[in-house]
Amino acid sequence: MNASSSPTLVIVSGLSGSGKSVALKTFEDLDYYCSDNIPVNLLPDFVRSVLGEGTENSPQRMAVGIDVRGRSDLSQLARWRQTAREYGIDARLLFFEANDDTLLARYADTRRRHPLSHLGLSLPEAIARERELTAPLRREANAVIDTSKLNVHQLRRRVITDFTLSKESTLSLLFESFAYKRGVPAEADFVFDARVLPNPHWDPELRSLTGRDREVREHLDAQPEVVRYVSQIEDLLDTWLPKLGSETRSYVTVAFGCTGGKHRSVYLAERLARHTRDRGWQDVATFHREQD
Repeated sequence: MNASSSPTLVIVSGLSGSGKSVALKTFEDLDYYCSDNIPVNLLPDFVRSVLGEGTENSPQRMAVGIDVRGRSDLSQLARWRQTAREYGIDARLLFFEANDDTLLARYADTRRRHPLSHLGLSLPEAIARERELTAPLRREANAVIDTSKLNVHQLRRRVITDFTLSKESTLSLLFESFAYKRGVPAEADFVFDARVLPNPHWDPELRSLTGRDREVREHLDAQPEVVRYVSQIEDLLDTWLPKLGSETRSYVTVAFGCTGGKHRSVYLAERLARHTRDRGWQDVATFHREQD
């Protein structure tokens, strides 16, 4: 659970619509210092600025998004990565892609414009052109991830399990919230039922909020049943997670369910994730299935 001795930089790139934003958000949840849409020529300045004077508080894990939106020469990245390695920075490139049918369907669902649409290209033409422009990055990538058959949750899990790049960490933790009406997550290792707790849904002032909001947190923090519930789960995780980390497994999902997956389960996932970070676990992320 200790940080790596050398600074780590994860470069997230790939095709638009392939899940780069989801991956970058996952790294942010894992306490990486993140920035999106950085031109390649500004990457050295960004890294120098983040690392600062090398003080104890300087972030040692960074993740950046670099793609065609930066409108810069992407082929420069290979040369810069070599320079970064010479300076002791572990610079790794993850490339995300998907097949044309999947990308077309995703654009149809979101109704977003392709970043190359300003060239007057149709969507299929823009996707083809982007494949050409990002080909140098794909060739240089440490890993190429095809997200054609991955949903958001599966992509986040893939990033956490395979690409957190924490050399000293023995276990990655994912705290997930869900609604029982949509089923229990099949991949969960621990499942806790929050329906036994007071439901903020019945308070008109809290109904439209989620467990991420301060008002909901304060409301639940004030409930004796919630305090006892959280304390018992903290004790259980503090006892058994270190033992799981000593085994061959590298990933544990702790899931909290409630009626709608909006208040109690979200609150618990966030609170227990914060607790494990405070206890020294480094690779900790949250995923709210009904919200994200």
